[in-house]
Amino acid sequence: MRRTALVFPGQGSQYTGMGKELYEQYPIAKKTFEEADQALGFDLTSLCFEGPADQLQQTEYTQPAILTYSVAAYRVFMQEEGIRPHFMAGHSLGEITALTCSGAIPFADAVRIVNKRGRFMQESAAIGTGAMSAISRVSAIEVERICREVSTEEELVAVSNYNSPTQTVISGHVGAVEAAERKLAGIGADFIRLKVSAPFHCPLMKPAAFQLEQELLKIDYAEPRIPIIANYNAVPYAGANRIVQALTIQMTEPIQWDATMQFLKNQSVNVVVELGPGTVLRNLMKKSSGDIYSYSYDKEEDRSSLRKLMFSEELEYPCFVSRCLAIAVCTRNRNWNQEEYQTGVIEPYRRIQTMLAEVEQNGHKPTLELKQAALSMLQSVFTTKQTPMEEQQERFAQLFEETNTRDLFPDAPANPLTSFVI
Repeated sequence: MRRTALVFPGQGSQYTGMGKELYEQYPIAKKTFEEADQALGFDLTSLCFEGPADQLQQTEYTQPAILTYSVAAYRVFMQEEGIRPHFMAGHSLGEITALTCSGAIPFADAVRIVNKRGRFMQESAAIGTGAMSAISRVSAIEVERICREVSTEEELVAVSNYNSPTQTVISGHVGAVEAAERKLAGIGADFIRLKVSAPFHCPLMKPAAFQLEQELLKIDYAEPRIPIIANYNAVPYAGANRIVQALTIQMTEPIQWDATMQFLKNQSVNVVVELGPGTVLRNLMKKSSGDIYSYSYDKEEDRSSLRKLMFSEELEYPCFVSRCLAIAVCTRNRNWNQEEYQTGVIEPYRRIQTMLAEVEQNGHKPTLELKQAALSMLQSVFTTKQTPMEEQQERFAQLFEETNTRDLFPDAPANPLTSFVI
């Protein structure tokens, strides 16, 4: 069974020209960039496509640029692939993108808020005073130890990202980061200085966190339409009322990305698609778990491989009609009127069972008409067996989730899940 997660990158993934291919091929991507330009009041589109690179690297521009391209990619993905995600997650800035794509934050508000977020973060640490470095080949415990050793009251460095079992990112004052890099290299670590203009997810971001919180409180939020995994604790949001708190905490606390990937694995996710610039999150997932199919929608070859997988039978969803029959059988009966049971349960069940057998015997797959008939049969069974409404809703939700068919039956009698297109 396919269980899919969409993931959205953060800073460090940007590059000049990002999004141009989708912009030129898909009107919905072009419209997304135009919406961002209008919301921001400046030409973000040209900055993404043409640079200059040094301006694109500045945090206040980088963040809306990555978010806009990621949302454009999401909209194209949903339009062209139509794959319903079971979960969404985003790395740092990407968490705001995930919330936007889930419908929790209006796009215009999101692009404006990350523009301010970037400015706040930059102002919290003047250019040149802070740095971030990706550390590999040593354990996170060793990285934490050395960060504590080299930090002083005047200059600090701390873990800002737990990206994978083999990669940890540190953040802080330049001098402290350099001292940590030297000590870590001495015990066999490799390090790469990141292309960011401020030290994120560490105590230096406290002023930015306070300013961001004041701005976040001005936005009206909706409930996410798909579970979003929060960065600071690697569990899904409990509701829209937690958004401000989670995004504020995220500013000064480390990103728990490795735990996020572990959560997805524990939820039996087997397909992960990165939407936005670059391949950072795809590569982290591949290194962490080679048995999960991981793709970057930014790469044409990945888009082609994803489509081949989805059209193959390698990760086929359970048969909708078979699941309807199975649920009908295992649902408890509370009605002992034999005549009603015969007409409301046995007869419709046998009719669908016979129709499915004929279809399978001919080597065909169930048609939409047969699926609709199976759904009607299941509703008849629930009504006749006097199944409580709450249980009915749970059963229908389970059915649509397992078979990935919610979009086929938008008016079906279950908890409605609205379209994911924003």
